[in-house]
Amino acid sequence: MIIDDRHYDIIVIGSGAGGGTLAGALSRAGRHVLLLERGEAMPLSDQNVADVDLLRKDRYHPKDEHWFGPDGDPIAPQTAYALGGNTKIWGAVLERMREREFGEVQLQQGISPAWPLDYSDLAPYYDKAEALYHVHGKVGVDPTEPPRTKAFEHLPRPLTPFLEPLREGLKRQGCQPYDLPISWSDNQDDPSGDAQLYGVDNADTNNLQVRTHATVQRLHVNPSGREVKGVEADVDGESWLFSGDLVVLAAGAINTPAILLRSSNERHSGGLANRSEQVGRNLMNLQLTSILQKASEANSGRYARSLGINDYYWGDKNVSFPLGHIQAAGGVLQDALFAESPPVLSLVSKLIPDAGLERLASKSVAWWAMTEVLPDSENRIWLNNNQVRINYIHNNREAHDRLVYRWIDTLKAVEADPLTRVVTAEPVHPRGEAPLSVVGFACGTCRMGNDAATSVVDADGKCHDIDNLYIADTSVFASCPSVGPGLTTIALALRLADTLDRRIRG
Repeated sequence: MIIDDRHYDIIVIGSGAGGGTLAGALSRAGRHVLLLERGEAMPLSDQNVADVDLLRKDRYHPKDEHWFGPDGDPIAPQTAYALGGNTKIWGAVLERMREREFGEVQLQQGISPAWPLDYSDLAPYYDKAEALYHVHGKVGVDPTEPPRTKAFEHLPRPLTPFLEPLREGLKRQGCQPYDLPISWSDNQDDPSGDAQLYGVDNADTNNLQVRTHATVQRLHVNPSGREVKGVEADVDGESWLFSGDLVVLAAGAINTPAILLRSSNERHSGGLANRSEQVGRNLMNLQLTSILQKASEANSGRYARSLGINDYYWGDKNVSFPLGHIQAAGGVLQDALFAESPPVLSLVSKLIPDAGLERLASKSVAWWAMTEVLPDSENRIWLNNNQVRINYIHNNREAHDRLVYRWIDTLKAVEADPLTRVVTAEPVHPRGEAPLSVVGFACGTCRMGNDAATSVVDADGKCHDIDNLYIADTSVFASCPSVGPGLTTIALALRLADTLDRRIRG
């Protein structure tokens, strides 16, 4: 084993929305940071503007990575091991959690638990996160918009022209479509902002050391078992040991608990930071259904996420429980998630030639229906012979089904409107649910809470059992909102950066 002779203030494991943001912020605060990333810099060619090959190739499925699902069959996870983590393949939509979502919320199938912090604790960091990631948006349109003290610094990105009549058609049906808040870089080669651009590349390079091709195997603790004394990683095929005053796990809702479980020892036989036996449990993965609408006008098939609809977020005229969020998914050739995950398209893509796929994309509008789920201790990840195993069954299904059918009814009404000519009436709207392999919205496997007996970290992200170990990714989420977790993860990372900086200063 090679022992790194440098000692760092902080070691950050993972460079996504949490880790990349945190490492950049701490370096700018003058802290010496080591960032360990399993992947490497992703080539820019067609990274964010996908071509038709994306519909055929599992580009974003790591070739050497397999997990195992509830039936024991292998899963090729749709995840990115690269500088920037999963933000390299995201739609760059950055939404705030709603104020109510930090407390208990009555869902159709149970009560979503409260967080150990509230919206006001995170609001100033939401402001900082939106500024750091150059979020483009407009206040005052979304009917569920949480309180804020200032407008977005950047105006919304202009809609692709054929979507403007669709926006007006939705308004005539009583909806309040709004411009999705989107991180945007104005770089033609890499237009959507991500954690590499606004986190890693935005760091003070004098204070940040980045090691790519560094797969963390386990964490080693001191004799008392109360502090991490070393981080063991494979770097380009060689075993290395790194040391730092503080260690932060930001490897995501699957790999963070996997590292903790692999780090079991005599004092932590069930895994590191797992006295509560909650590490790996309460996995939540946002319910996602893609819905395809036929367009009457040709479009490029390449455009960013655009419109959001939250008119059914807290229910509709028929029910009082929350249903969830709707968003235009972006161009079919633009959106990697849509292209790869729904069975309705993945099957089609294997059967028709490239020209046919281009025509499909250019005559379609794709929508995402998104509904939260409840934490369930039986939905979890664990290790079997060092292999990641996942047990997961969606809950809160009725709410999601109601949202899907409610949205299809809305689309039919828009299509029947003679003033809306950019879409055509169709008897069927093809749809498909994102499979378990789509883990970009996974959260909750190292939940935060005030009670060490029922949670893994406290409200600051510090592990209850390990004094110098923190977690900065979606695994700490106490509940699963119906909007994407990206902005909340970034805000929590910026909040943690302040916490760690104060701790180092004493």
